[in-house]
Amino acid sequence: MRLFAALSVLSFHWTAYVGIAGVWQGVTPKEVLPALNRVAAYGWLGVELFFVISGFVICMSCWGKRAGEFFTSRVVRLYPAYWAAVGLTAFVVLTFTQYARWGADEGLDTKTVLGNLTMLQQPLGMRHVDGVYWTLWVEMRFYLLFAIVVAAGLTYRKVVAFCGIWTIFAVLAPQAQIPLLTTFAMPNESPFFIAGIGMFLMYRFGQNLLLWGIVGFSWILALTRLTSIQTIYVGVLNHPLSWKVMALGVTLAFALVLGAALGLFNWVQWKWLTVAGALTYPLYLIHQEAGWTMIHFSLTRGLGVKSALLVALATALLTAWLIHRLVERPVSKWLKKGMDRSMATLRRVSDEPAPDKK
Repeated sequence: MRLFAALSVLSFHWTAYVGIAGVWQGVTPKEVLPALNRVAAYGWLGVELFFVISGFVICMSCWGKRAGEFFTSRVVRLYPAYWAAVGLTAFVVLTFTQYARWGADEGLDTKTVLGNLTMLQQPLGMRHVDGVYWTLWVEMRFYLLFAIVVAAGLTYRKVVAFCGIWTIFAVLAPQAQIPLLTTFAMPNESPFFIAGIGMFLMYRFGQNLLLWGIVGFSWILALTRLTSIQTIYVGVLNHPLSWKVMALGVTLAFALVLGAALGLFNWVQWKWLTVAGALTYPLYLIHQEAGWTMIHFSLTRGLGVKSALLVALATALLTAWLIHRLVERPVSKWLKKGMDRSMATLRRVSDEPAPDKK
């Protein structure tokens, strides 16, 4: 499911995003690949599927864990592959500047790369080394909000209350016009996370009217926010999008995760899906800027459009696998050991009484 979402986003960036006219030798993707472009124009909906999955998985993975364990799990999961992706993308863009969409002439310098390594470049007001990183800031805000519930101790009642409170703030935020509230309420993205949480509660505790209400209400809110999201993507596509098709895509995203929560896909036991799932995160992180550079490079070497896309896809998948095997797995193990020791020390020292003042 995650690989499907990643490939959807990849197809959007490679064959629909109007900002890469230079990659296609000065013409728009719509002119190069008209048939694929019409479908890929909706590939960004894969991001919304990612958010629903994230709501489900985060709630599931941290159930019964302490706040420190939750923090450790997120650091270990997100940063190793991300650091590798930032370094690789910066290297590719700066080394093959003539084929890249942007580079040193447009602000890709050491300061920008270092800022990106924190994953906080967006609130710091810095440019992303790769544009897809914007979703990581969305995820981090979700983690920060959910960490409050984790710190209080996850229970069915608390998580349901969290879903309700977040929904209220997300609905009110656009009218309140308070930037900080909008930043954390995330009106456009919150319905997807909340729906995923509700689906996990169904998976763990069984179905009931309240949980169906959370999921259904989130689905309706997601559809109502499509107009706002549509405005963003029409700007980068330079042609209209059908609200009905977008609504169908959102509904499909909800249905896929809901089906998994209700056990409808338990029969799917293909071993290759485990590998595919492991490659999804690094593939997502490296596919945009480095992928565009590879496509442009291939075209200038005489490859046709289809061949250039296939070469770029094969290279991206291989690179994602290498990042997973050579960076993500070993660094994650090392990082987890260090984080576990650090958290153990923090708990031990925190429990020690303060020394008496003489």
